Amino acid sequence: MSTPLPNMPSKSYYQATANRVVKTNALQGDTNADVVVIGAGYTGLSAALELAKAGYKVVVLEAHEIGHGASGRNGGQICTGFSSGQAKVEGQLGKADARRAFALAEESKKLIVERIAGHEIDCDLQWGYLHCTPKPHQFKHLEEWAAEYEALGYGGNTLLSKAELEQKIGTTIYHGALRESHAGHMHPLNYCLGLAAAAQKAGAVIHENAPVIEVDTGRSPFARTAKGKVSAKFMVIAGNAYLGRSVKPLYGRVMPVASYIIATEPLGEAQATALIRDNEAVANTNFIVDYFRRSKDHRMLFGGRASYSGRMPASLAEYMRPRMTHVYPQLKDVKIDYAWGGYIAITSNRIPDCGRLSPTVYYAHGYSGQGVALAGLYGKLMAEAVRGTAERFDLLARVKHLPFPGGAARTPLLVAAMAYYRLRDALS
Repeated sequence: MSTPLPNMPSKSYYQATANRVVKTNALQGDTNADVVVIGAGYTGLSAALELAKAGYKVVVLEAHEIGHGASGRNGGQICTGFSSGQAKVEGQLGKADARRAFALAEESKKLIVERIAGHEIDCDLQWGYLHCTPKPHQFKHLEEWAAEYEALGYGGNTLLSKAELEQKIGTTIYHGALRESHAGHMHPLNYCLGLAAAAQKAGAVIHENAPVIEVDTGRSPFARTAKGKVSAKFMVIAGNAYLGRSVKPLYGRVMPVASYIIATEPLGEAQATALIRDNEAVANTNFIVDYFRRSKDHRMLFGGRASYSGRMPASLAEYMRPRMTHVYPQLKDVKIDYAWGGYIAITSNRIPDCGRLSPTVYYAHGYSGQGVALAGLYGKLMAEAVRGTAERFDLLARVKHLPFPGGAARTPLLVAAMAYYRLRDALS
């Protein structure tokens, strides 16, 4: 159920610095379970962990290896709320329930902290996030953003002037920032592997290299691979951007968008600190964002350049380098040790899509760039629903989504849309 990015380099910085190996067995033959989970990323593993702890027999099927998709490839940023902004959530749910949805999004961060502590997951968790504005007049947007957070009761935020920001990061191109103290970053693959190990310890069975070739999403669901079949009372679909056409009712509800990341050679502690003094996550406020942070071993990890086309640049490292050196000209001569990419899934309104395909089949996907936190939450909420307590899941499932266009026009239309947003970022 996974679509590899064409010509994508096989090894990321995260894979090179993974701190554990999770051993799994191949699926052979037919088996029964209480719950079959499709996808071993944050969503699927979160659901599997919660259900296994509750005594359910859980089988997880992963097309490649644990964390192969966005969960093991992303920028590692732990974000707040929803990519759409709170106003769109209010438009869907009303003000009171939108506040409840925001509180759930905040719970997703607490869930990360609890799981890291409870399962001793070593994943370099750091707090602090800078949203930097590329143009002076956009500072007003940061003020509105801060006011919205204040109205929601979300504190710990500070507006930084251009001069104050330049004391924190080694670049002069931005004109101020909103700093969040309750958002941050971590090593995403190590967190994912930690979740997998915790789920296994709780009793879940994970099968890697088990791409699903057939699903039944009726009242008696099953998932079939080339080597076996898992029949279950419930199914959790957690393929996100890598689901493809495998589950036909879900095709078109999300759009896979390629995002790319580079990791420099180790810079040394002094130079890395000069770039991002307090080891915070950083992103600009464009629609098509650049995002960057330091690694534990003092590299610069720099990501962005979203693409709808699926075409890979001839040299990903050199394709990304100008974005990094635009922010940090002082890095123009550093070696890039790793360059990789993968798909994130976006929805048409940038709010995650979740729901039921039948009374026994649940799905969640389309975190639109904020899945590091939200995916774990949605996995937990699906587990709650399987166990018979669905109020919180049903709140988020009320959000309505327009499908993306299909057929031959799908990619050209979305490439044109991306060109529009690039132009808007340049002119706004």
